[in-house]
Amino acid sequence: MTAELLDGRATSAKIREEVTAEVEQLKAEHGVVPGLATVLVGEDPASKSYVGMKEKQCRQAGMHAVGVHLPEDIGQADLLAELAKLNANPEIHGILLQLPLPEHLDEDQALSAIALEKDVDGFHPVNIARLTLQGVEPTFVPCMPLGCVELLDRYGVLIKGREAVVLGTSNIVGLPTAMLLLHRGATLTICHPHTEDLGGTSRRADILVAAIDQPRMVKSDWVKPGAAVIDVGWSRVKDETAEGGYRVVGNVDFDEVLDVAGHVTPVPGGTGPMTIAVLLQNTLLSARRSVGAA
Repeated sequence: MTAELLDGRATSAKIREEVTAEVEQLKAEHGVVPGLATVLVGEDPASKSYVGMKEKQCRQAGMHAVGVHLPEDIGQADLLAELAKLNANPEIHGILLQLPLPEHLDEDQALSAIALEKDVDGFHPVNIARLTLQGVEPTFVPCMPLGCVELLDRYGVLIKGREAVVLGTSNIVGLPTAMLLLHRGATLTICHPHTEDLGGTSRRADILVAAIDQPRMVKSDWVKPGAAVIDVGWSRVKDETAEGGYRVVGNVDFDEVLDVAGHVTPVPGGTGPMTIAVLLQNTLLSARRSVGAA
């Protein structure tokens, strides 16, 4: 058996097409252009590259993209003032604060300062709290977890009634993904560094989400035959045969797992592209809500 790829590149391209068409419809019917503001503090190359990709895809979808680039040594009060300006700007429907922030800044306070109706990244503490409650919908769901579930849906992977195991408890990926799967009717196990017999626990999963920041940790004997495997990892490992002397790999040993799983995400090209696509969906949703069209 060879697993079917959960192709994030192809799926995200389809989502961007859908968003672009809906943006044009929103412009025609309500005269509103969805606006996304990205806030970057400092000069981290990876963050700058990622923000640039978000802004580029935003513009390609017909949206208005505003980049706010702030100095590394900005104070907390000045950062909060910049966020307040964006909250008050009616042309901005989504605000994305690129993480991590420099160590001298209070990340939780900054995320809390973003207006709930513009928190398209889904990291406001209130949105995260709502995600843990039954019968309460967050204003927005974090993009990476929502992208993972969107991939499962678009490839027809059943969630309700299945056993799901999430490896990792981060606030950004592990816990929100676990909550989404639980709300969709999965029987849930969350694993952490104190979990005994990680391999045995993982082998029970019909849906296995690896978000543990350990390259190629999940081997074929951790995977139940036919399971859907979502790999959220991204690591550079040395490889003299690859261009640049390194290769990007995930938390899953892809070559091994490919012959056991029913579905598997590649790295790169799996969950990564979905994150930006879902960000565009959330920004469009915010703009539609602003005119009562959602």
